[in-house]
Amino acid sequence: MPMQKLFSLLLAFSLVLSIAACGNSGSESDRSSEPSSVISGQASESDGAAEPGDSDADANLSDTNSGEQTNHILVAYFSWADNAILAEGVDAVTSPSVVSPGNVQQLAGWVQEETGGELFSIQVTDPYPSDWDECLARANQERGDQARPELIANVENMEQYDTVFLGYPNWWYGVPMALLSFIEQNDLSGKQVYLFCSHGTGGLANSVEQITDAAPAAVISDNIFHCYEEDAASSQEDIRNWIAELGY
Repeated sequence: MPMQKLFSLLLAFSLVLSIAACGNSGSESDRSSEPSSVISGQASESDGAAEPGDSDADANLSDTNSGEQTNHILVAYFSWADNAILAEGVDAVTSPSVVSPGNVQQLAGWVQEETGGELFSIQVTDPYPSDWDECLARANQERGDQARPELIANVENMEQYDTVFLGYPNWWYGVPMALLSFIEQNDLSGKQVYLFCSHGTGGLANSVEQITDAAPAAVISDNIFHCYEEDAASSQEDIRNWIAELGY
């Protein structure tokens, strides 16, 4: 009996030690999981920073929307029709470019309709003749002299425009010198510039190079709209497609 009693006591003591060991192991397991819980909490706080209603996230969104809202468009153009004194006998049949709306003037109006931009007509203080030969003679003289014809006005608050559509006719294988007056007096640096042109058989000729040289800091697109002068009046759909290609 004493041996049996001793054996029972030893067995009971062994069971107590086993239970104590299991308890300690469970406590260590619980403690080892605590850092994971903290990391998860940090991740949740980080995710929460991007939740709607967070002040920083809302501020960034507001800045983005504000930037989109301030993207203003200017449609500036030089047109013979806006820069000539009509002589007697001049009509839309014999001189369609000089009778309002002239070729470039009409193209500019359609560009404005499609983009919602603000129109600006580039006008000189000394108008050109409404006779085509006389007008070309003066244009050639101005080109030879590298003249910069005086303008009636410049754009107010040019800095508010991010995008500029610039229209012109081809005169003597290049731009009217008044267009260079405009570019040099109205800073296009950093602005996205799109060109549109009405021309004869000379096409764009040297006009793009002249504009690029005059505005080296502008971002001038190589997607240029141009048409023959006799096709300008029927180019509304072409203008619409071009503007759509540009994403407006």
